[in-house]
Formats: sequence, C-alpha cells, structure tokens
Amino acid sequence: MTAERPPASSAALTVLATLATICALYFGREFFVPIALSVLFTGLLRPLVRWLEAARVPTAAGATAVLVVFLGAVGLGANALADPVRGWIAKAPQTLNDAEARLRILRQPLQQITSAAERVESGGSPQSGRSAPAATPSSPGIAARVFGTTTSLVGGVVEVVLLTFLLLASGDLFMQKLVKMLPFRGDKVTAVRITSEVEAAVSRYMGATAVINLGQGIVVALAMWLLHLPSPVLWGVLTFFLEFIPYLGAAFMLIGLGVVGLGAFNNVGHALLAPGAYLLITTLQNNLVSPVAYGRRLRLNPVAVLVGVLFWWFLWGVPGAFLAVPVIATAKIMGDHIESLQALGEFLAD
Repeated sequence: MTAERPPASSAALTVLATLATICALYFGREFFVPIALSVLFTGLLRPLVRWLEAARVPTAAGATAVLVVFLGAVGLGANALADPVRGWIAKAPQTLNDAEARLRILRQPLQQITSAAERVESGGSPQSGRSAPAATPSSPGIAARVFGTTTSLVGGVVEVVLLTFLLLASGDLFMQKLVKMLPFRGDKVTAVRITSEVEAAVSRYMGATAVINLGQGIVVALAMWLLHLPSPVLWGVLTFFLEFIPYLGAAFMLIGLGVVGLGAFNNVGHALLAPGAYLLITTLQNNLVSPVAYGRRLRLNPVAVLVGVLFWWFLWGVPGAFLAVPVIATAKIMGDHIESLQALGEFLAD
C-alpha cells in the first residue's frame, strides 16, 4: 500500500504556519535572541552544575559559582583582546589606505579591458556625455545594523546573564513540568530522551569547538608572527571567536587577512600568504581534527549547515549564525525520535 498524500489544505496551512513563524522570529528577534542564547549557555554549563550537585553543593550556589567563573574567563579574554584591538584600530586608516592603493593598481588592467569593451559597444563614441551616477545614501555600518546601539547591546548581555542564571538555578524544574504536562507515558519518555541528548550534544559541541578554536587560534597566531603580519595575537583571538560561526567566520578572516596583508606588504604574493596560510590551517583542521573531536553524533549535512547558517544570519545576524549549529543539531535529534520529523532528521544527517 502506498502512503496517502496529505490534502492540499493541510500543506497550505503548514506553509502559512512556517511563514508566520519565520516572520515572528525575524520581527521579534530582540525578544527571542536573548532567550535562545540563555538556553544555549544553560545547556553548556548545566553539566558543571550537576557535577557540583553531586558533591552536595546547593543548585543555586553551584549555578552562581559556575556562572561567575564563566564570566570571569570571558572578561579575561576580552581584557587580553583590548590592547591589540586598540593598536589595530589606531593603524587601521593607514592600513586601509595602503590596501586600497594596491588594489587600485591591481584593478587597472581590468578597468582598461572594461573601457575597451565599452568603446567597442558604443562604436568608438566618447562616453563624456554620460551623466555621473547619483550618489547613493550611506547605509549604516554592519556593527550598528547587527548589534544595535551600545545601550541595547549591554541590556541584551545583562538579560542573557540573568536568564541563564535563573535557568541554571532552577535545576530540572522546567523538565519536570514538561513531563508532567504530557498526557502519555511514551511521550514523557521521548521528551526526557530528547532533552538529555540535546543537552549532551550542545555541551559537547560547544566544548569541542572551544578547544579546537583555541588550538587553531594559537597556530594562526604563530603563522601570522612568522609571516611578520602586524598584531598576530589579535588574529589568533579573532580566529577563536569567529570560528564559532561556521563558514562565515572563516570568510571574514580571509577577507580581513587579505586586506591587512595588502596594507602591510609591498609584494602582492607576500600579502596573499596570510590568507593562504589561514585557509590551509582551517582546511586541515576541518578534515583531520573536527571529525574526530565531534564524533558521529554531531556530524551534520554540510549543505544543511551552510543553509542554516545563512538562514539564521538573515534572521538574527551574528547571534543567529552563532546559534545555527546547535539549532540544527537539536532539529536532527528531534527528527531521530519523532516519527513525523524523520524526514527532517534524515536530511540533516551526514
């Protein structure tokens, strides 16, 4: 017997519900992003709180200790990054001017070819009568567009910290309430299993990614130091943070290293060594280290990951790209346990 196709009205309702959800996530990102980040950090830090609970430390005290240590580590990293960033910002205008001058030289042959093609198309007539293109209004910078004002950014950080603390201090309260709400025993068992696997997957992914990024950042910093690129420590730290964003983080690193290389070195070949070295390091890491560190449970479809990163980048900017892989991993685990989502789980699997 062949499976019955769902009626057209059911498919239309599914499409409308999906579009409505996407619109709600996009326009309500100021509300949803802090919650999503808090849930992610809770899944990352919850095993440490459980370990303290096993040592008879009260849940609230354990959550406070873990969160203080985590915030202290983040603060130390930000403090270590402050001096290199200030030095780079001071040199940035001159570096960008030098890079633009060298790019202008490289563009000259292409501009000559383009001008010759335009003359051929116009029959050799001069183009002096063509009006100059109207100046386009300047658009807000990417930092302002993604993160908003300083006040909203600080407010968002405070909201994430407070919500993460409350989720950690509540222990398994929400899990118990979810199990109590479900009517059937089979659904209760499935919910507990999915929650446990998602927590383990997110914790392992974030922990493994942090260790991998730390090693890759050290290697990148050493490579940039050997190539005499300015501020090698800064590039190592940026590698650590940007590699949490699959694909897009590496793209930003390649662009940044290319621009700084063009501004720092007179020889184009020497300037391209920096992004070339980074590309070699990240390729070796992705093919040799990541498969071993993540294991089979976290191996996802690369195409699905790329599409997911772009989708969540479009919805929520940098936080969305950061959350993309945990969200995809959660969807895959749900697809492995819920019959109606099996097709989604199969698509997301490697």
